[in-house]
Amino acid sequence: MTTEIHHHGAMTGVTGSCHELRYAAADNPVSQSAPGYQSLLIDCGLFQGDEAGTDGARAKQLQIGFDIAPIQALIITHVHIDHVGRLPYLLAAGYRGPILTSPASAELLPLVLEDALKVGFTRDQRLIERVLAMLQSCIIALPFEQWHRLDGQGGVVALGLDGEPGASSDGGPLIRLQRAGHILGSAYVEIEVPDQRQRIVFSGDLGAPDTSLLPAPQPPERADILVLESTYGDRCHEDRGTRVQRLRAVIEHALADGGTVLIPAFSIGRTQELLYELEGLFHHHGEEGAQARAHWQRLQVVLDSPLAADFTKGYRRLRQAWDDEAQDRLQQGRHPLAFEQLVTVDDHADHMHMVNYLAHSRQPAVVIAASGMCAGGRVVNYLKAMLGDPRHDVLFVGYQAKGTPGRDIQRFGPRGGYVMLDGERYDIRAQIHSIGGYSAHADQRGLIEFVTNIPTAPAEVRLVHGDEGAKEVLAGKLRAVLKKAEVVVP
Repeated sequence: MTTEIHHHGAMTGVTGSCHELRYAAADNPVSQSAPGYQSLLIDCGLFQGDEAGTDGARAKQLQIGFDIAPIQALIITHVHIDHVGRLPYLLAAGYRGPILTSPASAELLPLVLEDALKVGFTRDQRLIERVLAMLQSCIIALPFEQWHRLDGQGGVVALGLDGEPGASSDGGPLIRLQRAGHILGSAYVEIEVPDQRQRIVFSGDLGAPDTSLLPAPQPPERADILVLESTYGDRCHEDRGTRVQRLRAVIEHALADGGTVLIPAFSIGRTQELLYELEGLFHHHGEEGAQARAHWQRLQVVLDSPLAADFTKGYRRLRQAWDDEAQDRLQQGRHPLAFEQLVTVDDHADHMHMVNYLAHSRQPAVVIAASGMCAGGRVVNYLKAMLGDPRHDVLFVGYQAKGTPGRDIQRFGPRGGYVMLDGERYDIRAQIHSIGGYSAHADQRGLIEFVTNIPTAPAEVRLVHGDEGAKEVLAGKLRAVLKKAEVVVP
């Protein structure tokens, strides 16, 4: 059989990433019906927002609606919930094969899934621990830039750093992870399957070239078929200097009015990037003199998310993976993710006290809290308390999916609209801002450069993980520059 790619998510939007690469089974290379094929699964993510559907549709989408018997391995590109959130359902369906991911993602994945289990499954800690133990027994960490071959027995064999390993019929598929620059540990995946002369690349989520803390992704040396994300395929981000100045301007409003800048942010990636930029602003104002330093020292930075705090500790433990700029800050004796003005809120009682204090005092603050799309979590309590007061600001720094409260606030807030939170209406009088440059995703320019810098253009590019408009715009741009490539929107 020829290689086939089946998409089990991220076709109609930006969530639910799950892709299956099918190829001929070693003992039956011509039949296209199971068990005549084997496969690799790339990510197993959760649907969110409108893509999750109503309660009935949501339950159906959580089910694993494909045969897991042929799957030789699950490859995790990174640990955001829209790429790993259905993993507990995959385990419940009986999957016990290897879960391949980068070393940093291997350390962070259990934290993500423990939180997901507590929110969406059960508070039974013993049951959660059994699931996590099962997960840990399946995880195999693969170093970046090194080819590995599946051995057919649930393990992998390291082959080295050779860029052309030569897939053959005497073994399983070849897999190599490369840095994607999206969040710590994120990877794109290169695959060669037995008896095929094709190299298939799954981009996962690609980072922007100037993402803080992480080196920029470098394109593969070869990709015959490229499955490419398209989240921001229809737009370009602000440059880093512009976005830092806009962040500073929003904070200055808080300092002037004694208000709070509320930033809904994903617990991993975006939170750490924001902390890094805030430390830079504090350091800059400290160098400007005593008056500027005193002015900014009034500002409190509140990290109100136990999960984000755990991830931030993980980022600090894994500092060897930071980029050169971040390493320079460390050499200067600075603490980019643990600076003096940072306060971490742990338990629920302290959280509610902080909400009440900031809503009624005139203490200027920046609060970073999950969830990133305002669909749940601690950020909702801040929104309920602060949306009606123009002293406060809500700053969006990431993508807001259709059907989420974040998208409604972002769209209707500047016009004095309202949003429904937990079934109640809240009028919006706070200032609403969006800074696209803080997205952890590559923009249109970055996506096109990633593709066009591959030495030999792919024969086929398949666009996933984007709204319909973003995919169509990016498809048109790619067709204009890749004259011989087939650009497909599945």
